[in-house]
Amino acid sequence: MTEPLSAADHHFRGDDWWGDDLGAARFTDCTFTDVDLSEARTTGATFERCTFHGGRFNASHHTATAFVGCDFRRTSFFDATLDGCKLVGSTFAECTMRPLTVTGGSWLGVTIRGANLSRLDLRGLDLREADLSLSDLTLATLAGARLDRAALQATVLDRADLRGASLDGVDLSAAVLRKTKLDLAGAVLLAELHGADVDP
Repeated sequence: MTEPLSAADHHFRGDDWWGDDLGAARFTDCTFTDVDLSEARTTGATFERCTFHGGRFNASHHTATAFVGCDFRRTSFFDATLDGCKLVGSTFAECTMRPLTVTGGSWLGVTIRGANLSRLDLRGLDLREADLSLSDLTLATLAGARLDRAALQATVLDRADLRGASLDGVDLSAAVLRKTKLDLAGAVLLAELHGADVDP
């Protein structure tokens, strides 16, 4: 890779960074158009207010990397790994998000509307204030996730596992639930949303 490991206000077009180790690179206010980051690696890197149009993160591996306030459009994350990453305030549109390996991290305030997130294991993930409206989370694992104040308008939670998830301020009645796994607290919340007077 010949590009600098630190850049601001730069536009990268069609670069081939396949398999590169970017380490703790730092990019601020940069635009990445059709950049191939397949099998690339980052550790403790920061992408702040960056825009990704097209491009591939296929089979890439990111550890403790931050994508803060980034905009991803038509970007592929096929078989990527996000280990302890921060995606705070980022937006994903028309992106390939599966298969995807996620281990911990914070996705606070992310917007992932209308995406296919089926079968993803997102257990323990911080998804507070996330907008997952219209997305398909069929058979997804959200056990122990933090979903407080998340938007789930028409989100498909068919056979999804929400046991142990925090759901304060979540309107579960707006989601599509079919055999969704809930713990007692989640079941009580759902009953109350449907007008039940639950007597503990």
